[in-house]
Amino acid sequence: MWDLNRFIKTLTFFEVIPMLNWVQDLFKGVKTDNPDKLIGAKTVGVVLVAGATGGVGKRVVQRLIDKGYKVRCLVRDIAKARSILDDKADLVVADITKAETLNSLLMTNIQAVICCTAVRVQPVEGDTPDRAKYNQGVKFYMPEVVGDTPENVEYKGVKNLVEAAKKHLLPSNERILFDFSNSSVEIKNVWGAVDDVVMGGVSQSNIRLSSDTAVFSGNVSTENSGGFASVRTKNFDPSFNLSGYKGIEIRVKGDGKRYKFILRTETNWDGIGYCYSFDTQTDAWINVKIPFTDLIPVFRAKTVRDAPTIDVNKICSFQLMLSKFEYDGGLNPNFSAGNFALEVETIKAYGKEELPQFVLVSSAGVTRPGRPGINLEEEPPAVKLNDQLGGILTWKLKGEDSLRTSEIPYTIIRPCALTEEPGGKELILEQGDNIKGKISREDIAKLCVQTLQQPLACNVTFEVKEGENNASYIDWEELFKTVDRDKLPIGG
Repeated sequence: MWDLNRFIKTLTFFEVIPMLNWVQDLFKGVKTDNPDKLIGAKTVGVVLVAGATGGVGKRVVQRLIDKGYKVRCLVRDIAKARSILDDKADLVVADITKAETLNSLLMTNIQAVICCTAVRVQPVEGDTPDRAKYNQGVKFYMPEVVGDTPENVEYKGVKNLVEAAKKHLLPSNERILFDFSNSSVEIKNVWGAVDDVVMGGVSQSNIRLSSDTAVFSGNVSTENSGGFASVRTKNFDPSFNLSGYKGIEIRVKGDGKRYKFILRTETNWDGIGYCYSFDTQTDAWINVKIPFTDLIPVFRAKTVRDAPTIDVNKICSFQLMLSKFEYDGGLNPNFSAGNFALEVETIKAYGKEELPQFVLVSSAGVTRPGRPGINLEEEPPAVKLNDQLGGILTWKLKGEDSLRTSEIPYTIIRPCALTEEPGGKELILEQGDNIKGKISREDIAKLCVQTLQQPLACNVTFEVKEGENNASYIDWEELFKTVDRDKLPIGG
């Protein structure tokens, strides 16, 4: 017999009839939290910041947090770091010069790395005829490396970090939407059954977490003119914006039956769904790629001929279904009534243009020491005093090269002299390593964070300085169009 109670529960869960939900909350005595915001089984993707307590690093951390990123900071002194960094940042003790400390605790689930590490340089009063210089009675102070060596930090440390990150970085052209292998929310808050009870049938299904997967299972019956069982998400708030991706990929293990995956771009209950049918292999894991271009617009299993193509900017819900019918009255060729089970490990978007995953803050001038024709007397102190500073620029260049050859999508930023000024200036990017000038640490931090979302910044190296004019707004895409992605840096 038709189960009226289950029919009402279905409408209540999906808030089809608001009055039913209001009455239900009234009898409970409390208003339930809206679970629609729990759109994923786990928040996936952490940005790891190395050198997080430095002048650039601490600003990078704050900008990432302000933009909603989950941030993990690599620090050597956790007490010092906690006094400097936002409480929302996760702190992990490690040292890039000690490869064994760059373990899974630090690297698990990272989607990007921003490396702002640098050896400490401080001025020391000149104490020899060659180092002590005077200018109208004012002593000239020489810079001196303090602590670890440039070779250990700028080259070996960066190389250690690159090699450790390479093993853990998620593909930059994918976006995990649901990762059921690491659930952090109750699946029942997001997914609910939509079976043929809504049209008088008696099929029953549910979705539950089981160790490393979600299991969509139940019993499908053709009695009472029924013949389908499904599970569907509540409407996402906000909706998923999947512009730039090619489609959805699901990793499943089935029972040999033919299922449907449905996307919806409307929040109303009974609207058009964009559908894709796929076959499973009994007890075998497979990856099913669902191109957006192959989705069929349907309304109650009938194709909608004049429907627009799917608007991937506003994906409102997902649905998995086992149905007796294919489309327009045709039968599912791999359908059989009775028990069924489909395990799902992940649901993700795929095919987006590659983004940078490792941003390295280096230095302008790294290729100038020893370059023929360079007049050192006209160069900035770091270039002029490279040898006295332990070959700091030479080792920075070797660190850059370790990233360039790693196959990690990268951006290498070479700033001119860093200042504590407030920033907000126009930015000038060049690639000849002849640039001279200055730039605020605030603007470098801003540049690092923006780079993560710029395909045009992927696999490029550039120098940067501030211009003379203030810039209340920067068109980042236009800025990165000034960079030649096919141009190798001098000496790189």
